[in-house]
Amino acid sequence: MFMVWIGALMAALKWFEIGPFASLGWLWVLMPLGIAFVWFEVFERLFLARIRAAGADEEHARRSRRFNS
Repeated sequence: MFMVWIGALMAALKWFEIGPFASLGWLWVLMPLGIAFVWFEVFERLFLARIRAAGADEEHARRSRRFNS
């Protein structure tokens, strides 16, 4: 989420031509938003898949202990 805020701030500074952001290209200004997009679409899904798999393993162990006792 940090990169989204940074990207929005940089885009606003570029749009209003404030400071050194006026001379930067749009590619550099919007790069934090691209990084945030890749993070949320790729890496976040990978991390959630690992968490779900670990939770499924724990649930399987819990059920096997409950029904085998």
